[in-house]
Amino acid sequence: MTVESKTFEALPSVIPVFPLAGAILLPGTSLPLNIFEPRYLRMVRDAIEGHNLIGMIQPKGNGHETVPDLYGTGCVGSISDVQETDDGRILIRLKGLSRFDVTEELGVTTPYRQVRTNWEPYKADPWGGTGSKGVDRDLLLSALKGYLDTKGLDADFDAIASAPDDILVNTLSMIVPLAVQEKQALLESATVPERSLLLQNLLEMASADSHGGTDHHSPDHRSH
Repeated sequence: MTVESKTFEALPSVIPVFPLAGAILLPGTSLPLNIFEPRYLRMVRDAIEGHNLIGMIQPKGNGHETVPDLYGTGCVGSISDVQETDDGRILIRLKGLSRFDVTEELGVTTPYRQVRTNWEPYKADPWGGTGSKGVDRDLLLSALKGYLDTKGLDADFDAIASAPDDILVNTLSMIVPLAVQEKQALLESATVPERSLLLQNLLEMASADSHGGTDHHSPDHRSH
């Protein structure tokens, strides 16, 4: 998908953010979210009435901080497929547009957090359609198969193998359960080929650790 420059430059300088450990969003992918906390229900409703964007970002720390620090890079997504449930939840899907750097977190009166963004480093990023040459699909899929085998998991390899390089790499980076720091490193990889190589290495290390009795695992929380 190509994006006109005027669309990129129309991205707002301030966005609401959804801090969620173990969950990243990348350009060209989509992330389903089950929203139930009052502050994030408010965030979704406000965003829908505004620019329809929410930034996904990972918090730092061990999860016990009241207001944890945020990593410096996240990814913004546009809200789609909105469904309100009878028990008060909102189900949405975020479509990844572009990464951003946080220049500052704002003091706000809203119950959710907001940041000032810098989009400039990611002009070559949007919307998941560029920079995929150089991906070694065979090595990546071999590493994925080895990882799945050690975990006793299965996958639809035909569906995976049919995805374009950038969507394959970005989607796998999102759905494979890895540690927060590893997820962040994948998010911050400068290009899709670099992300692919890092993901391949992480999968191979996780497989080796599993054989050695160490299980690399971080919960994949997609609800808040």
